[in-house]
Amino acid sequence: MKAFYSDHFVLPLPEGHRFPMAKYSMLRGRVARELLGVRLLEAPAATEGELALAHAPDYVLAVKTGSLSAQAQREIGFPWTPAMAERSFRSAGASIAAGRVAMREGIAGNLAGGTHHASANQGGGFCVFNDIAVTARVLQMEHFRATKLGLQVLVIDLDVHQGNGTADIFATDSSVFTLSLHGEKNFPFRKVNSDLDVGLPDGCSDEAYLEALDDALAQVSQRFQPQFVIYLAGADAHEGDRLGRLKLTEEGMKRRDQRVFDWVRAQGLPMLICMGGGYGHDLSQTVQVQMNTWQLAMDHWLHWQNRGL
Repeated sequence: MKAFYSDHFVLPLPEGHRFPMAKYSMLRGRVARELLGVRLLEAPAATEGELALAHAPDYVLAVKTGSLSAQAQREIGFPWTPAMAERSFRSAGASIAAGRVAMREGIAGNLAGGTHHASANQGGGFCVFNDIAVTARVLQMEHFRATKLGLQVLVIDLDVHQGNGTADIFATDSSVFTLSLHGEKNFPFRKVNSDLDVGLPDGCSDEAYLEALDDALAQVSQRFQPQFVIYLAGADAHEGDRLGRLKLTEEGMKRRDQRVFDWVRAQGLPMLICMGGGYGHDLSQTVQVQMNTWQLAMDHWLHWQNRGL
């Protein structure tokens, strides 16, 4: 199974910044040591043309050249530096590359990504480019070139924060179905309607969450026929997350992921996984939740490889 990384393109942040940049290299280190069936690959940079499939070209250029306004940088939450731009292009490129692999091999992933607060014209909430939207549009374009047919893409967004940027980009696009399970009272405080939003109360625990997820997936089955899935496996629904406000246990998080993998497997769909948020009081706990996701993804990949045997 292939996974793409961009953590060595370090985004320099002021001392005391609350974004947990270290988690990405921590995750890659553990995957390299413990999941020997995962082949780690350096992320290529997304091209300006690829990014412009989901973003305004002048916004892409502003990120590249450092001409973002002070207000735009505040919305993103990162100061602009050349390294910030490089990492943003690479993080989006990781999802594009993984999506292309998944189309051939069933599943692949980005050890970062899931930057779902970025909309067409601006970033927000620690998200510069929306790698989910860009990847969906790139795969649709390439699939049409190869087959002259459309590609129906389902986004399953289980980050604890609503995927407002993704919802905004695809608001009038019936070829992409956006599902978001999130904390109803959490950021962003002004939501943008997804195709299916499930807002959950603060303190929501395992059984209530899993029941809501089962119901949401059943609704998707009735309303949409996907050909490709992008799964945003946010670790921030875990009870140890300082920004999450939900109360899923580690076991509950594993059951959440398994529900998604089982649903995708039952329909024989290729899928991309990306990691989304994770802001644990103890970052090693966040990384453990993500490692559990990757172990289940490996099991899914093995099933895909053996399905014809």
